Amino acid sequence: MADTIRLELVTPERQLLSEDVEEVIVPGVEGDLGILPGHAALLSALRVGEMAYRKGGQLEYIAIEGGGLIEVSADKVIVLADAAELGREINLEEAIERKLNAEKALKDERQQDAENFRNMEVKLKVELTRIDIAERYK
Repeated sequence: MADTIRLELVTPERQLLSEDVEEVIVPGVEGDLGILPGHAALLSALRVGEMAYRKGGQLEYIAIEGGGLIEVSADKVIVLADAAELGREINLEEAIERKLNAEKALKDERQQDAENFRNMEVKLKVELTRIDIAERYK
């Protein structure tokens, strides 16, 4: 069995990653999924959350900001995310500011419209995920 698996992470804007890694952890809609080389074939939807991969024994983090899909074969993991940001590219101060704005908007929307409330909730989760990941790089 190989020691690595190919990870490809793609958003509509660009390909963020194409690397051989030792492990991939993604936020599936029914819980986090851990993938190692030789994993059984799998297709799953993604949720907003923290994705990670291990390369050279070190974990790297990614904020998955929208939904998407993950496809796993024995030697490749393809993540098609609606939006994602590499942890090392997240600006912590901007993420905190967006989080504060999302919290205020969530509070304002709570009384007005249930659908907008859910959208604001997702925006807040995105910013909390970004902050968690960015803080690991400080």
